[in-house]
Amino acid sequence: MTSPPVPDETETAVAQRPPAEARFADELARLRDGDDGHRPPGWALSLDAARRFIVGDDKRGVSRKFVGDPALVDRALVTLATSRGLMLVGEPGTAKSLLSELIAAAVSGASTLTVQGGAATTEDQIKYSWNYALLVSEGPSPRSLVPAPMLRGMTEGKIVRFEEITRCPLEVQDSMLSLLSERALAIPELTGADGMVFAAEGFNVIATANTRDRGVNEMSAALKRRFNFETVFPIADLATELDLVEQEANTLLQRSGVAIPAPRDVLEVLVTTFRELRTGGAEAERGGGPGDRLSTVMSTAEAVSVAHAVGLRGWYLRGEAGTPADIVECLAGTAAKDNAEDLARLRRYLEQRVPRKKGAQWKALHRARHLLPDR
Repeated sequence: MTSPPVPDETETAVAQRPPAEARFADELARLRDGDDGHRPPGWALSLDAARRFIVGDDKRGVSRKFVGDPALVDRALVTLATSRGLMLVGEPGTAKSLLSELIAAAVSGASTLTVQGGAATTEDQIKYSWNYALLVSEGPSPRSLVPAPMLRGMTEGKIVRFEEITRCPLEVQDSMLSLLSERALAIPELTGADGMVFAAEGFNVIATANTRDRGVNEMSAALKRRFNFETVFPIADLATELDLVEQEANTLLQRSGVAIPAPRDVLEVLVTTFRELRTGGAEAERGGGPGDRLSTVMSTAEAVSVAHAVGLRGWYLRGEAGTPADIVECLAGTAAKDNAEDLARLRRYLEQRVPRKKGAQWKALHRARHLLPDR
């Protein structure tokens, strides 16, 4: 039995998902070199260049990264140039986090100053904490201070992203009030000038909140006043959503070692299925009924995830592209995660509505309906 090869110590591990400023470093460099627009204080790019980085510019070889309303991007950038924070709200999977990442990369050149909100998030994870070994031996000092994303963003003059802020307890959310209004952070343990940090030019906050969590930890009126709210809507056009799912799924498949892209006709079946299960679709008017609309969020992001899984199944199990049968196999875990009744609705969709559609891939999807598990 041969021993497994020892990895070369000089090899660098490849990140599964590098940040936007690393993935699009060439585009950012080109935009900076040709950027002669007026830049807000502390910004790495002008508003116009930042906008082109996000919505694309074919003439400069800059790809489109956010599929949505360009006017939304304009409003978001203008908000960040003011003294108000930006709050992106919408259904799960509408690319709120992607948009906040792209904006931070364009404005600050860095998108990794991030607070992930949740029930266990503490004020220390937002502002600062202490190196307790140094704290015991030396007492409170700048050397024993461990800055969290907000403190770093303020001192470095960069955008800080606060993901899923409404998942945090109310008292944790309200710790942001003075940061957003006074643009200053008090560190009472330190004395003199070290006890107060004032935000450098370029600092601001992009927060995201998902409408499915509304009411979990409703934001206080005081905190809401410190943000401009922008709603990110699902993609309205089928062709646009299909193009996006195809692009993202094939990128993920290539990164996963899959040698063949996902067939577009299979992806069209997948995306159409998601759209109809998300909204009820036009077929509902011809007998599908409102019961075919799932309670689970059948978002574009979920469609990309399922398309990726479909491609992996086809390649690693059979050495071929994914098929509609793989879609059925992968759909159950997406459709039935919140409500057991959703599995019955999915079964009804496959049995009653899919047969009305034309095309070989739709027929294959209907034939594979028996693969849906009983639970």
